[in-house]
This record gives sequence, structure tokens and C-alpha cells, in this order.
Amino acid sequence: MYVLATAGHVDHGKSTLVNALTGMEPDRWAEERKRGLTIDLGFAWTTLPSGRELAFVDVPGHERFLANMLAGVGPAPIVCLVVAADKGWQAQSSDHRDAITALGITRGLVVITRADLAPESVAVTEAQIRAELRGTPLADAPVLPVSATNGDGMDALIATLDEVTAEAPAPDVGARLRLWVDRAFTIKGAGTVVTGTLTVGTLRTGDRLRLVGETSDEATTVRGLQSRNSSAEVIAPSTRVAVNLREVAADDIHRGDALITDDAWPIVENIDVRRTMGQPLDEGVHGLMLHIGTAAVPVHMRPFDGDHARLTLERPLPLQVTDRIVLRSPGSRNVFAGVIIVDVDPPELSRRGAGTRRARELTDRPETGDILAEVARRGAVERARLVRFGLTLPDGVEGVEEIAGGWLVHRPTLEKWVEDAGTIVKAKLAAEPLAAGVPEKALAEQLRRVDPPLPDGGGQELVAAIASRAGLDTVKGMVRPPGHTADLGPAEAGVAEVERRLAVNPFAAPEADDLRELRLGVRELAVAESAGRLLRLGDGVVVSPRTPAQAMRLLAGLDQPFTTSAARKALGTTRRVVIPLLEHLDGRGWTRRIDNTSREVVR
Repeated sequence: MYVLATAGHVDHGKSTLVNALTGMEPDRWAEERKRGLTIDLGFAWTTLPSGRELAFVDVPGHERFLANMLAGVGPAPIVCLVVAADKGWQAQSSDHRDAITALGITRGLVVITRADLAPESVAVTEAQIRAELRGTPLADAPVLPVSATNGDGMDALIATLDEVTAEAPAPDVGARLRLWVDRAFTIKGAGTVVTGTLTVGTLRTGDRLRLVGETSDEATTVRGLQSRNSSAEVIAPSTRVAVNLREVAADDIHRGDALITDDAWPIVENIDVRRTMGQPLDEGVHGLMLHIGTAAVPVHMRPFDGDHARLTLERPLPLQVTDRIVLRSPGSRNVFAGVIIVDVDPPELSRRGAGTRRARELTDRPETGDILAEVARRGAVERARLVRFGLTLPDGVEGVEEIAGGWLVHRPTLEKWVEDAGTIVKAKLAAEPLAAGVPEKALAEQLRRVDPPLPDGGGQELVAAIASRAGLDTVKGMVRPPGHTADLGPAEAGVAEVERRLAVNPFAAPEADDLRELRLGVRELAVAESAGRLLRLGDGVVVSPRTPAQAMRLLAGLDQPFTTSAARKALGTTRRVVIPLLEHLDGRGWTRRIDNTSREVVR
């Protein structure tokens, strides 16, 4: 299916044209049919001679319903601009043209309706249309005169619709989903249903999606799908679709809400934009309405210059770089400006002159995004995060290096972190010679305090990669120079004596008095454990790191399951040792507790 939205001044015959093409009445409300005035969105469909399905979204043309018009045109990939021969180009024709331009819709056609009422005006009207569309995406669109009442020109129109849809680029069926909702209602026996225009991605029965909206942000499941009044298990774009949802009430869903692939979109309140058409952004207007898809959200605009600004949304939306937006003054019939999103995760502006500096940064930024700038500003960022922003990542970017399983790092920043990591570890071990190394978490925390700081999301893999670049080893979560061993100093003799005793009897853990006599306190034992020389169990029990494996060989020979008493006898030890040792084996998954008195070896 292909989806086409109408546009044009009120009372120029848009609904009549759709009816003639489809045999369906797009006006859904009794009031619309009574007044002969389209108030809200209407829907109809037909099959073209090629077999292609074509769905129409019929929009109101009256200036009071511009928001509804934008909700219909916003998600549509193709547009049909309608101008009546007996009326010519009028005010709302310009407003709708500006909206189409602002939304970046490049595919469409123009229909001169009611050609039978004013055949002498068709040529003049076409000349008006060509003049008014000069410099817009529809400048070269086909223009066709028709009469929906007597059928003149309708065959040529249908053939042109076939050509326009045939030339439309294939939508991305594998893309992440964002379905802007235009209606929500309840069907008895089925529950909540929403409708919208699916432009990319694929919907399947059973899909788990996220509903982000005016009053809701929750998970939901696709219970059923329909298109053209027929049920389907799978629906691909471009398609008008009705989605039956579980776990959400229709009263909680509004036009402008969005069904999205969960964890695939940034849900944002602040965006930086570039003007594509309309009035300069620094003309003193700050309170505007933002229109995208079917959503209309109040925004506050902070201009940086005439072409760049920051928009703060009244409520968050799932947006991406390259999204096209219409801005208009509340209550106005006119488009104030069209803008394109260039950053969905902009930096804070806290210093004097920050807006001017930000304008300079954005001036040369490509509309598709600047990967180097995004990475350099953060120092490091996960590849998946930039993909969520809507950025296309090439295989390689000069000045950017990919490390640690998906982290993109600014090369000069990486070099600085590598140098800082070496300095931090060297200083720490010089100050604490008993330490077996620097814990990875501590090193990460230190790197978050340098300039530029390691990002908060920079976890174990990123820190380990930086440590490796610095020539450091990471062993059991400790970062240290190659060959480094903790300097036990005076405690060396005591640790060696404990090792000697445990070599003779691995289950004869020294008593607390023995450890005191050997001058082994908590700190000395912790260092010895970090160095892999001792293992501390619960309740102050100290054994060899080899003791658990030695215990397993003996326990495996017992009748299964075995009691704690049987284990104690087999190991020739005491309850003080056997209980924490068995709990340690449980924790490693080597043994399994069956009840309060017995365990078994996990085979």
C-alpha cells in the first residue's frame, strides 16, 4: 500500500475528489456531511490499475483546523495539493504549501479540481500554481485538471497516481518502528484500537512495543492488526493500519502519541534545530507550537541566530536527527518556520555567550549529523546510542576509534585517558605498597574527575581497554603494572607460615589467635587474598585458594545427598570451617542445598 494525504484551501473539492477516486466517503462525522466541511481527518482507499493499493488521508482545508491538517500530512510520504479552477490559488493553498515544504515531503502531484465549472481558468490556475510552487519540493510535480463530478481527466489522474507511487522509494521494512497515532477508540470484544500511517518498520501480531504519549509511557502488546478492514498477522509500510493493543486503555491515548520500538528511540525534551524555510528564528517569537507526525506540542524557543535555535518541548517525544518539524504561532493559520533536527542530545548552555558559540558549532554541521563532533564532545559514546539518535555511522571516522565492544572514542581524548590511567595507578601503588592494584571501579571514578572526564556510562570494558593501552594488567578487577605483586612487608612471614600449614592440612584453618600471633590483620589478609595467596571465607575463616577444589574431590565421593556432619567428617575439620566452606561452594554453584540438613554435589 502507498499512503497519500490531500492538502489545499477549504471548499476546493478535496473530499469530493477522494470520493470519486475510491467510492468511499472520507468525511466520518455527521456534522461534516451536513455542513459540507471537512473538520477532521478522513480515510479511504482504492486499488490502482497496476494492482497497487493507495490509501488517502483527507485533511481539512479551513484555517481553523490547521493543526488537524498537519496531523494528516505529517506522517504521509506522498501529498496531493488541490486547487479549484473556479477559485484559483488562495490563502490556505499557501499555508498548506508551506507546511508541505517544512515537512520535507518531496513526492506528490497537484490536481486542479472543478475544471468543468471554469474551463477558461484552468490555464491561468496552472500558471498560478507553477509560480507559487517555484523553489519548493513540488515545483516540478505533475499538474492535472479534473472534474470529479463528470469524470473529465480522472483516467489521466489515476494513471499519474500510478506513476507517482511507482517512483516512490521503497520504505525500510527493517527499520525501528515509530507509528504516530491519529485516532484511538474502543471496539466491543476487542478493546483498544489505534490507527496511524506506518511509514517505516514492520508490525507483527504479538510485538511488544512502547506507547509514549501525552499522559502515558508504558509497554503494550499488539493483539491484532487490520488494514483496509482486513485482518493481518504482519503489516509492512507504507500502510494505513489499525492496531489492537493490550494493557492500555483508549482513554489514555491521544492523537500525537507514538507507538515505538522499545529502547530504540531517544525520548527527548531539548533539541537543536536548523531553519529550512520560513521566518528567521531570532525574530523575537519564543512560544510556538511544534508539529511532527500527528503530534502538536508547545515549545519554548531559544534562538542562537536566524537559522539555529534550541527548542524545549512541553512534553518529551521520540525524535531523531533529520526529523522535519513545522513551527507555528499558537492560534495562527500560518507556518512560522520549518526546521530540521540536528541534535537530539544537545550540551548545556551555562556560560555567557554559549548561544553564539553553539550557533557557530551548528552552522557547518551536516544535516545527517557530525559523528566526530558527537564523539569529541563526550570523549566516548556507545555506538548504539548514536544509532538511537538517528545518525548513520560509517565504517571509520577520522579522529575516532572504536574500542571495548562498541565504544567510539575521540582519539586525542583516549590518549589523555591512557596517560592519566598510568599516572593514577602509579601514584596509588606508591602511596599504598600493600595494595595488589587499583580496583577498576576506583580507576573509573578517578578518570571521571579528570578533564575531559570519562562518561558516566563508561564501565568495566572501557576502563579495561584504557588500562591495556596504558600497558597495565587487569586481574580479578584489579589494575596493576605487569609483574606487580603486593609488598607484604612485615606480613610476608606470617602469610608464608599460613600457606605452609594449609599445604599440610588444607582444612585446618588457623584460629583467630593464630592469626594475631602471626600479625595478620584484616588489611594484611585482604592484600594476601588480592594477590591470590589466601582465600577468606565467612566468619574469619582463612584457607588456601585451592581448598574449595580439594574439598569437592572428597565430597563427590560421599553418598548423595550428604549432611553437614558427613562433610565435616570427610574433610576432617570443624563446624567453624565446614559451614562457611559449604556456603562458599553453594555460592559457586558446585554444591546445592536440598533442605536445612543436606546438600548434594552438582554434577
